[in-house]
Amino acid sequence: MSYGSEGSNAASDSDVAGVLTLFAAVLRKRVLLLVRYPMNTLAQIVTVYLFFAVIFFGGKAAAGSIGAASALSGTFGGLIVGWFLWTMALAAYFSLATSITREAQWGTLEQLYMSPYGFGAVMVSSVVAYLLESMLWGAIILPLMLVTTGQHLAVDLLTVVPIVVLTLLPVVGIGFVFAGLALLYKRIENVSQLMQFVLIGLIAAPVADFEPLRYLPLVQGSAMLQRAMQNGVRLWQFPATDLAILVAAAVGYCLLGFYVFTLAARRARRQGVLGHY
Repeated sequence: MSYGSEGSNAASDSDVAGVLTLFAAVLRKRVLLLVRYPMNTLAQIVTVYLFFAVIFFGGKAAAGSIGAASALSGTFGGLIVGWFLWTMALAAYFSLATSITREAQWGTLEQLYMSPYGFGAVMVSSVVAYLLESMLWGAIILPLMLVTTGQHLAVDLLTVVPIVVLTLLPVVGIGFVFAGLALLYKRIENVSQLMQFVLIGLIAAPVADFEPLRYLPLVQGSAMLQRAMQNGVRLWQFPATDLAILVAAAVGYCLLGFYVFTLAARRARRQGVLGHY
């Protein structure tokens, strides 16, 4: 019995080491893509910041021209938190959808299916890497916005990080859906681009006026992140119902998106177009 137990423990340790090796390889690939194309990486940051600056200074100037600058200043906190979340949501959504589409274009998607780790493990490692990358974009853009606007927000990492991760998981599910559509229909960039406006609508959804909206992706997390960063509400101070909805939406939409992706990939394999572009 002891030999069996030791053998089982050794196999378990080997599995854990293998998954860690896989995750390290996926993460290294994402870092290399960012580092080896520095102009593209820098342009992403500058574009997001300039877009925010145009809205901030343009809105400030417009409000000042009609004497409503003081009324507008009370909305800056909400604008920053919303933009912070939108930046990360865009990164999570486009990173996943674009990456899977590129794997199909490069002809390496089929190789991922033959990975000894299994395609599911590859995707889970990729999702974790994409979430870390998304939070990196948020960590870069948030200080820039705070310095530009002169605003102060509560950034309690024990509260903000879990809420952000659970808020982005439904976006990952949406990314899986569009990645699956890309495998079947190949060129869906125009449809995919429309999602960035849908994400804005979800982040700005008026939960207080219409409560069922919080069951949609992003909505509950956006409302909780606003309260956490503007009012300093800690994670454990939120009602249990709010936390339950946040977790259920995160797990539910992410798994649903992955299920749709597997159905689309299966259909693409049956049609023989998985690696075609």
